[in-house]
Amino acid sequence: MKYLALALLLLAARAFAETNEAKTAALLRSLESDPVALRVLLTQMPKGGDLHNHLEGSVWAEDFLKWADADGACLDAKSHTISLGPCISGQVPARGLMTRDPGFYQASIDAFSMRNFVPGLGTGEVSGHDHTFATFPAFAAIVPPHLGEALAITRNQAAADHVLYMEQMADPTGAFSPALLGSIANFSPTDFDADLNAVAPQLPALVSAARAEYDVAERRMRTELRCATAAREPGCAVEVRYLFYVVRTLQPGQVFAQIALGYALAAADSRFVGIDLVAPEDGPVALRDFALHMRMFQYFHSRDPKVRLSLHAGELWLGLVPPSALGYHIRDTVEIAGASRIGHGYELPFESDVGHLLKEMAAKRIAVEINLTSNDVTPGVKGGEHPLHAYMRAGVPWSLSADDEGVFRIDLSHEYVRAVLEQHLTYADLKASARNGITYGFLPGDSLWQPDRGFRKVAECAHAGAACDAFLKRSEKATLQERLEQQFAVFEARAAVGGFTG
Repeated sequence: MKYLALALLLLAARAFAETNEAKTAALLRSLESDPVALRVLLTQMPKGGDLHNHLEGSVWAEDFLKWADADGACLDAKSHTISLGPCISGQVPARGLMTRDPGFYQASIDAFSMRNFVPGLGTGEVSGHDHTFATFPAFAAIVPPHLGEALAITRNQAAADHVLYMEQMADPTGAFSPALLGSIANFSPTDFDADLNAVAPQLPALVSAARAEYDVAERRMRTELRCATAAREPGCAVEVRYLFYVVRTLQPGQVFAQIALGYALAAADSRFVGIDLVAPEDGPVALRDFALHMRMFQYFHSRDPKVRLSLHAGELWLGLVPPSALGYHIRDTVEIAGASRIGHGYELPFESDVGHLLKEMAAKRIAVEINLTSNDVTPGVKGGEHPLHAYMRAGVPWSLSADDEGVFRIDLSHEYVRAVLEQHLTYADLKASARNGITYGFLPGDSLWQPDRGFRKVAECAHAGAACDAFLKRSEKATLQERLEQQFAVFEARAAVGGFTG
C-alpha cells in the first residue's frame, strides 16, 4: 500500500506539472498580440544555455567608455577607435568625455554598436554587415585590461536573462602573440605535421600565459560580483565555459598556429571546452582559404577528437557573395572539419542536396546556434527567409542565442520574444531551445535525456531517488539539466496563475 500511495502521489505531481505547462503554453499564445506582456513573461522564463556568445561583443558601449575614462585612454576623432594613450594629434581624451563633449560621447556609443545605424552615414559603413564587424576593432584595445570586469558584466547579464550556462568565445592575449603568428615562416598546406612541429615549441609557454591571464581575470570577476560574500551577485551562479576562437581572415600559417594553440589550451585547461572559427566568412581571405581551413580542423580533430568544435558556418547569403561561394560551407564544416555545432547556418537554402544534409545533421545531432537579430542586422535574413523551421522540421537540434548583446543592444530574452513574434514559435519550442542550450553544450558528463527520445529522462532519473542522485553527481551536464527542470517547474507554476502578467 505504501508503494501504491507513493506511485499515485508521483502521478498526481506529474499531472499537475503537465497542467501548469499547458497553461503556460496557452498564456504565451494569448500574448502574441501583446508584446509588452510577452516580454515580461519571457524575461522570467528559464533559458538554459547561451551557446553563441562573443565575450567582447556582449559588453555594452557604455562600459567601454567608462573603462576608457578611468584609464585615461584616447578615442580617434573620426573613427572613435579606442587606444590606451597617451593621446596624440587627431585623438580625443576619454577622461570626462561624457560631460565634456556629450555629442562625441553619444557618437562613440553608436560607433561601438548598431544603435542609430543608418547605412552610408556616420563612420561610412554602407551596410549593417560592415558596421557590425567594424565595431570590434573600435573597442578591442580596452578589453584586455578589463577582462575580469567583462566576465563579471556578462555573467550578470546572463543571470538577468535566467541563463544557467554560457559558452563564451574568448581570446587569451597569447593567441595573437607576434612570436606565435610569425612562427611558421615556411607554412606548408600539404605537410601539417611539419607545420605543427614548427609551432609546437612555443605552445607550452603560451598556454601557461593564457591560463594565468584567465586565472587573474576570474579572480577579478569573483571580486566584482562579491561571490565570496553574503551579498554575492546573481552572476556568480551562472556556469561559464570558454571557446577559444580562431580568426579565419588571417594568413594560413597564422590560422594554423591559432588552431594549434586552441587545441593545446583545451587539453590543458577544462575551462576551455572547445574551439570556434570567427570573423567574416565572406571575407576574401576567408573565402579563398575555406577549404584549407576545413582540412586544418580535420587534421587536428583526427589527432584529438575530444576537443569539440563549434564553428561559424553558413553565415553567407546570395548577394553577399557570388553563387560560386555558396552550396558547401555548412556541409564541409560538418563532414570535413568535424564540427559538433555550427553557428548561424542561414546559408542552408543554398546548400547542395539540402535534404541529405539535414538528415545527416539530424542523425549526427549537429546542433545549430540560432541568432535571429544578428542574422537580420548583418545580411538581412529574417522572417520566412530564415531557415529555422527547416531545421526544426528535419529534427536538427537548435538553440536560440544572443551572439553580440552589446553590439546589437539586445539580450537573450529579446531573442525569445522575437522567436515568438517573427518565427511563431510555441512555448514547447522555446522550452526545447532552453534545454538544448545545455544538452548540446560542451560540459562534461552524460545527458539527463535519453538519446533520440525527445526529452525523456534516463532510467536512473525516471524517478527521484538514490540512483538519480548518483547519476547527477557523476555528470556536470545532467546536474545543470536537472536544475533547469526545477526552474521550469517553478516558472510554470507561477505563470499558470498569471503571476508574471497580472
